[in-house]
Amino acid sequence: MNDTLIPAEEVASVHNPTEISCSEQNQKIIAARDVMEILSGKWKIQILAALMFKGNMRFMDLMRMVNGIGAKMLSKELHDLEANRLVKRTVLPTKPITVDYAITPYGKTLRSVINTIVKWGINHRKTIMRDDE
Repeated sequence: MNDTLIPAEEVASVHNPTEISCSEQNQKIIAARDVMEILSGKWKIQILAALMFKGNMRFMDLMRMVNGIGAKMLSKELHDLEANRLVKRTVLPTKPITVDYAITPYGKTLRSVINTIVKWGINHRKTIMRDDE
C-alpha cells in the first residue's frame, strides 16, 4: 500500500517511495489538512453539491434543499464558503431584498471531488444495505 499521498497517476512513475522527501510529504499532508478544514462538517459539501447540481439558489431554497440544516448554521456555513471563495453571495435589488448564492468558478474546481464523493456514497449505501439483508 502506498502511503506517500501522491496521486495514483504519479505512483507508477515513482520507483522508490522513499525518494519522496519528507518536505514533499509534509506539504501534501498540510494540503490535505487544509482541504478538510475548508470542507469539513456535515453541511458544506451538501451546500456545494446543491449549488453545483441545481444552480443559483436563494437562502430559503438552499435551506429546503439541505435537509435538516437550520438557518443559523446555513448562514455560518455560507459565510465560511464565501470566505474561501467557493460561493458568491449577491444581494438582488428587489423589494424585499433577496440574496442569491452561486458557486464560483473556483468552487467549480471541486466538481470532480464532489462527484467522486457522490459515487463513493452511492456505492457505500448499496454495500451497507446489501450487508444488512
